[in-house]
Amino acid sequence: MSKIAVIPGDGIGKEVAPEGAKLLEQLSSARGLGLELEFFDYGADRYLKDGTTLPPEQLEAFRRDYRAILFGAVGDPRVPDSRHAREILLALRFQLDLYVNLRPVRLLADRFSPLVGKGRKEIDGVFFRENTEGVYVDVGGNFKQGTADEIAITEDVNSRKGVERICRAALDWARKHGEKTVWMSDKSNAMRHAGGLWQRVWKELARDYPDLELRHMYVDVLAMQMVLRPELFRVVVTNNLFGDILTDLGAGISGGLGFSASANLNPGKIGLFEPVHGSAPDIVGTGKANPIATFLTCALLLEHLGHDAEARIVEKAVDLAVAENVLTPDVGGSRTTSEVSEFVRAQVARLAAA
Repeated sequence: MSKIAVIPGDGIGKEVAPEGAKLLEQLSSARGLGLELEFFDYGADRYLKDGTTLPPEQLEAFRRDYRAILFGAVGDPRVPDSRHAREILLALRFQLDLYVNLRPVRLLADRFSPLVGKGRKEIDGVFFRENTEGVYVDVGGNFKQGTADEIAITEDVNSRKGVERICRAALDWARKHGEKTVWMSDKSNAMRHAGGLWQRVWKELARDYPDLELRHMYVDVLAMQMVLRPELFRVVVTNNLFGDILTDLGAGISGGLGFSASANLNPGKIGLFEPVHGSAPDIVGTGKANPIATFLTCALLLEHLGHDAEARIVEKAVDLAVAENVLTPDVGGSRTTSEVSEFVRAQVARLAAA
């Protein structure tokens, strides 16, 4: 039995996460996967009601008893400082030490590409973003706040351990999946101390991976080349901030956030799986929320649990929805969230029974 926590969170997360949960339950029943899903109400509604974000004892229960967390989204205009979002999502990433943020950048159909002459063949990569360090650890402060002389400092924290393990994760993935080239991206020409650490680690790791080509590109150049020559970048590893930026660019060239999945991982431990699109409060309740990113996120979750065949079934069902344009308006379709979800689950049922 594999226990899966489902946290719909806020906004359209409460619309798409339950659709993903239905898909996982359907596959579990059809294929005997033994998945046991449990819903949790952590989000803005709970925070505004009683101040609860994510209790320490709940984190410990997740670590001890659960194999994965399916996450919807966080972010609500009623909490303008987004405190609850940080204390839920960042706590899960940091406290569970989910140091790998894995985000595929895969174009589902040539018609979604905004790049002339670039289609599915060219836009097909995986980005490894360091997930527990960098500027997101919130180290820093303000001096003379609110005055004309105010100074604001945010520290970029990089440890030898953190850099090495995310680089090894990308290299191991490339080796396992038959990729021969892995790119590391930094800004070591301007950020000499942090970038210098990344450079030293990268060069040292080359000795352990003689079968792979370890390459480097500054982040600004890589962003440009992602638009000009996306086919170069099958596997990329970078830090927390640059990974956040580059993968949103990746979403832009691969059809949009409605197709973008992600996994937060620490091999052998619980994983956190979330679509990238955020809570999108402006379309809540309209039936326009795109569930495809959630379904592709479910495929990553199934892979994490060792159910690779079932993950491929989900991906094939999504490909069929794309081929028949059973999609929401954000990607050129005319269907509602529930209509797209029902179609995908129908394809999953058919493929699972084949």
